[in-house]
Amino acid sequence: MSRSVKGKIAVLIEEHFDATEFRRFNEQLPARGYEVDYASHLWGNASLRFGSNPDNGEVEEHVVVTTEVSTMDPAAYKGIIAIGAYAMDRLRYDPVARKGRRCQAPAVELLRRAVATEGLKLGAICHSLWLYCADPDLIRGRRVTCAHNILWDVLNAGGEVVYEGDATADIVIDGDLVTGRHPEVVDRFMDVFLQEIEAEDARRAARAI
Repeated sequence: MSRSVKGKIAVLIEEHFDATEFRRFNEQLPARGYEVDYASHLWGNASLRFGSNPDNGEVEEHVVVTTEVSTMDPAAYKGIIAIGAYAMDRLRYDPVARKGRRCQAPAVELLRRAVATEGLKLGAICHSLWLYCADPDLIRGRRVTCAHNILWDVLNAGGEVVYEGDATADIVIDGDLVTGRHPEVVDRFMDVFLQEIEAEDARRAARAI
């Protein structure tokens, strides 16, 4: 008997994604009953192939993406996760730089639609808040954590970083946004993210009674 699918989770990705997170998403999300849909800006192509950061001197992971972020309906997903490493810096690229113009990178436009989608859970881990920093309205006043490398970017965009001792916190929940500090906490990050999705499902079911 085939395993029932609880819903789809989109993972935003580009070149130089974190290989550890990629592997764990592919292992754990389907094991927990969720279909993984990798999404990116495809620049008019039917598909693009992206590689991970070069760990151990070589690119060990690749993914072929066919889902275009500019046409995605956030409501079709239980959650949207931005993968870590340098992928989100690439995905926030906007070819037009004009004074007074907001970032119009398709992935940033997607996040604007996503944060306006009731009950949709958003996840960001390690460097991936870089994508949110492209529009301070997406992060201003939100309690978050992130990799130390991008701490000042997040603070300058108005995020309220949560600390634990001399480090940023491992996991932070702020409403529909779940953030994780580093790939070493990816399993806890996924546990919390899926718990938030399932709690939202339970709330919706209770309202429907």
